[in-house]
Amino acid sequence: MEDRRTIHLVDDEEAIRKAAGFALKTSGYEVVTYASGVEFLKSARSAETGCVILDVRMPDMDGLEVQAAMAERGVNMPVIVLTGHGDISVAVQAMKAGAIDFLEKPFEKAALLQAVTRAFARIDDADVRSIEASEAQVRISGLTPREQEVLEGLAHGHPNKTIAYDLGCSSRTVEVHRASLMAKLDVRNLSEALRIAFAAGMGRKSK
Repeated sequence: MEDRRTIHLVDDEEAIRKAAGFALKTSGYEVVTYASGVEFLKSARSAETGCVILDVRMPDMDGLEVQAAMAERGVNMPVIVLTGHGDISVAVQAMKAGAIDFLEKPFEKAALLQAVTRAFARIDDADVRSIEASEAQVRISGLTPREQEVLEGLAHGHPNKTIAYDLGCSSRTVEVHRASLMAKLDVRNLSEALRIAFAAGMGRKSK
């Protein structure tokens, strides 16, 4: 039973459930799909422990509400959230609430499988979180203080304009720092940069 890997896929879009479900099943995972957060929560307490892939934009109950309900009910499974393109502020909220990863739709199969691998590594090894944190802190230490401030702003879900106002510089300057920090962190997109920021504990304080 130990090698059984169950994924709970919660999304109101049937096309996503089919496509992601197929990609995961053909990669050897057992997949249980749910058309709504309400449907998932009905069986969450008794469900097989595994990883939860959760869409944030759903009718009746959105992903953040489902996440909060899971915490209240003691359903302690790693959560990967699915966001629409540009929904970074929602992803930030989900990560602050304990989600371990997020994927922007449309996502590639490779990115999905990497996120799931990270989720199960978290279940298997309690030390993974501290390893990820220390690795992230080492990478961030290579940034200049101003680049770290820009990354902190991004981790709070702030747009360039707000970060520029907070730091007393122009939006163009923020863009330059943002491009530089992404190059130094060796990431291809904002999602990957935020994953490192969150692992290092950025974006936690509400100031």
